[in-house]
Amino acid sequence: MSWYSFFKYSLVRPFVKLAYKAKAVGTENIPSSGGAIIACNHTSATETYMMPALIKRPVTYPAKRELFIPGKGLKGIPQTVIAWAVKAVGQVPLDRTGGRAALDGLGPVLQVLKDGGIAGIYPEGTRSVDGRLYKGKTGVARLALAANVPVVPCAITHNEITGKLFGAIPMADHPVVTFGRPLDFSRYAGCQDDRAVIRWVTDEIMNAIMELSGQTYVDAYGTSIKYGGMTVEEADARVAARPGLGLAVPEPCATASD
Repeated sequence: MSWYSFFKYSLVRPFVKLAYKAKAVGTENIPSSGGAIIACNHTSATETYMMPALIKRPVTYPAKRELFIPGKGLKGIPQTVIAWAVKAVGQVPLDRTGGRAALDGLGPVLQVLKDGGIAGIYPEGTRSVDGRLYKGKTGVARLALAANVPVVPCAITHNEITGKLFGAIPMADHPVVTFGRPLDFSRYAGCQDDRAVIRWVTDEIMNAIMELSGQTYVDAYGTSIKYGGMTVEEADARVAARPGLGLAVPEPCATASD
């Protein structure tokens, strides 16, 4: 038994089923084999372990690269222990420094997909500050088109934090994890460097998440209001009926697969 299976079936799955009373809907929409991306909304810290615990197939998340290298650790936990843990459960490092480095940093996630695994992605890039759905970053589209894999939209709802167990573990009451029908973007396979294509694909993914979650959509990046100085009033002014409203469906790029 792998460390991933040990933690999932011995600890995490029983916890989310019994303590949270969490349930999953639409798990039949997750491909039984082959590479796929599960793209979720992100409103709580519980989601990174709750969603994978409720499905059969292992899920690989990109974790920030700092967790894999020597350092001071987190909240008193030695960095060597953290590095061992994230590697033991099969997570892969992601460079989040921005620009070209961030694109190249998707390599380990891309390899997971090409090897036939499932990657879990939060396209918003950060947890929502107010429960609304924010503009998706294009890394999810780049991965889907480079690996030519389907994207399964996922919405996690009724996931308000009700307290903390032992002062550390966030608790939730009857959260629901819903998986939508896979989105097929094979028409654009190989177009991961076409800006118009990846923006449109990202918006289509976010729209599918919005339809599942029922969240209000804000056409601004969550990081802008969380770290960039955007005010709540400015975010309110960017509420839109759907992601990508008014954008035309792009033609496949010249390098698209036939």
